[in-house]
Amino acid sequence: MFGKQLDRRLCIAPMMDHTDRHLRYLLRLLSPHALLYTEMVTTGALLHGDRERHLAFNAEEHPVALQLGGSDPAELAQCARYGAGHGYDEINLNVGCPSDRVQNGRFGACLMAEPELVADAVRAMIEAVSVPVTVKTRLGIDERDSYEELCHFVRTVAAAGCRVFILHARKALLKGLSPKENRQVPPLQYDRVYQIKRDFPELTIILNGGVKTVADMRAHLQHVDGVMIGRAACDDTYLLARIEEEVFGGLPVLAREEIARRYAEYADAQVARGESEHHVLRHLLGLYQGVTGARHWRRHLSTRDRQWPNCVAAVEAALSQLRTA
Repeated sequence: MFGKQLDRRLCIAPMMDHTDRHLRYLLRLLSPHALLYTEMVTTGALLHGDRERHLAFNAEEHPVALQLGGSDPAELAQCARYGAGHGYDEINLNVGCPSDRVQNGRFGACLMAEPELVADAVRAMIEAVSVPVTVKTRLGIDERDSYEELCHFVRTVAAAGCRVFILHARKALLKGLSPKENRQVPPLQYDRVYQIKRDFPELTIILNGGVKTVADMRAHLQHVDGVMIGRAACDDTYLLARIEEEVFGGLPVLAREEIARRYAEYADAQVARGESEHHVLRHLLGLYQGVTGARHWRRHLSTRDRQWPNCVAAVEAALSQLRTA
């Protein structure tokens, strides 16, 4: 059914307003192994909006997965076709986002209450494309968060053909918490993710939530098939290079300075095509996290009234300030 096997040991989470194609290009410079995910794209946006803009990505990003938000099986199947046709290596269904807007559209985390509908959607998507169809979900929602209910959800969706589940190791509270609070307030329950892998050994189980260090990743990989990193990949971008070096080995990773210069050249090319300089350069802010002078680096790159003629000049000036900090 599916094509090439994807290396899922390191995945970068789909994050709204973060994992656009520019960040994904930067992350690929840091990590040849990471499986990258788009921001969630709704079926409505693809069916009725600027499809090319929503689906565009750089060839260098491969392997890269498209995450869809929706609940209508036929619409999801059509959007999966669009994604596969554009060359995405995987189509992922969002069953984890808890925002009010997503709930009002009857998709995201609220779909955990309708495992049969999720199974229908997954089945339709699998029939529509030849690339893997996967599901990203929570451990439960509100008071429907027992392990038995989680097992029922996984079993039902797996019976429809899904072989890969990305489990955010928290439940979602659909009322009273913002999406940010839903990433922090419900406690992490890694043991439940580990238990799902033990109870469903034939499935590929990826753990998401609270992973911030190489040591975290190594620990989780003792129990699951892969780890998905979220905000840490933005806040401490060079973490991916450390993972490449310490977990994957192989080719030497690029130094921060080389990453910055290569990305600056990419940024100038994007600005020439009409992108905002600030929008593209913002992804470099976390590159020097934990390094002396990082505050000067961030301040310089986030200043909108710079006098530098282009992104390369701005990055070189920031590097100069960092060296003298």
